[in-house]
Amino acid sequence: MNRQSRTLYFNLNISHDVCLQYYQGHIHHVMVTTENNMKVQFPAQFIHKFVRQDGVHGRFRLEFDQNNKLVSLDKVG
Repeated sequence: MNRQSRTLYFNLNISHDVCLQYYQGHIHHVMVTTENNMKVQFPAQFIHKFVRQDGVHGRFRLEFDQNNKLVSLDKVG
C-alpha cells in the first residue's frame, strides 16, 4: 500500500439466497464492518466473482485510491 491509497480488511459471510437477491437487482450495495470497526458500503457487482454454491465467505481486502474510489476487492487468506 502506498501513501496515496488505503486498504481495509473485513470478513464476509453471505448466504446463497442473499446472493441471488444481488443478482436479481433487489440489493445494489454491500455494507460491511471492517476489522478496525469502520462501516463501508460498496457496489454489489464487486462480489460477483466470489460467489460460490454456498454464497460468499471469507476474509477480503478493499483498496481505495486517494479520492476514496474503490480500486479493488480481493479475497485474502
